[in-house]
Amino acid sequence: MHFSFGSPTLLVLLLLLPCFLWCKQYSKPYYFPKLSWITRESPLLSWEPWLKMALFSLMVFALAKPFVYDAKANQHKKGRDLILAIDASGSMAQRGFDGKDRFKTKYETTLTLSQDFVKKRFDDNMGVVIFGTFAYTASPLTYDLESLSYLLEMTNVGLAGESTAIGDAIMQSIRTLSYGEADNKAIVLITDGYHNAGHTSPKAAVSKAKSLGIKVYTIGIGEKSDYDASLLETIAKQSGAKSYAASSSKALGEIYEEINTLEPSAIRSENYLNQRLLIMYPLILVFILLLLWVLGTQRRGI
Repeated sequence: MHFSFGSPTLLVLLLLLPCFLWCKQYSKPYYFPKLSWITRESPLLSWEPWLKMALFSLMVFALAKPFVYDAKANQHKKGRDLILAIDASGSMAQRGFDGKDRFKTKYETTLTLSQDFVKKRFDDNMGVVIFGTFAYTASPLTYDLESLSYLLEMTNVGLAGESTAIGDAIMQSIRTLSYGEADNKAIVLITDGYHNAGHTSPKAAVSKAKSLGIKVYTIGIGEKSDYDASLLETIAKQSGAKSYAASSSKALGEIYEEINTLEPSAIRSENYLNQRLLIMYPLILVFILLLLWVLGTQRRGI
């Protein structure tokens, strides 16, 4: 079990504690005919300011929201190793895929929606593979998803050639995933073409993915006649995943949402598990001390 505060900045109020001993208080003047009748008492020797300090400290602790939590579960609960394999061949430069902005290319729309998907992955270890005539790793596996989104913006259509090497894309994704340590690994492959390039056949690549327990989700972009729907369905089915058809940017967004539920990301690392608030304990002590103070004051007054 670990101990922490929900609002630790409020503990700064404890710096006011010396005021209970040395800050000047307003006092009503009294007149005595003899100075010997007045006893000089140091505030350090009086129990009252110390009691006030204890009450103040306990109330500050309560305001700071103390709690205990168990961090062991977080240490063992990892997200997925996940690769986005994005087609950057020449056909991805076609426009009209986004109903809201007809001038945006398929690739630009795919990048925008991919960035939205990345933001929702929380603790996943993610990477990006760009493919065309050949495939390359644009970003290795990383937990820095903000940097990953930035790197996506640096890619462009035609950067990996004009053709479509789906087999190489899957194999390069598998190589990139090999550096991850998570139990669950997955690839989201997005393409709008037919396999017509590369050194590895899609059959060999998906066989390798299957042997390693890696799921390959496939998304066909555009009209079904534009890409090899049958091949994408086979890849997804053999790897234990699912194949999708995205005829518009809206459909692609919905597909990403579904994949987000099928492959849920782990809880954020800063979330505390088995959290139990302890606010009541200092407040109970405050109540007990106030009760004793009132009873003591009444007893002295009798």
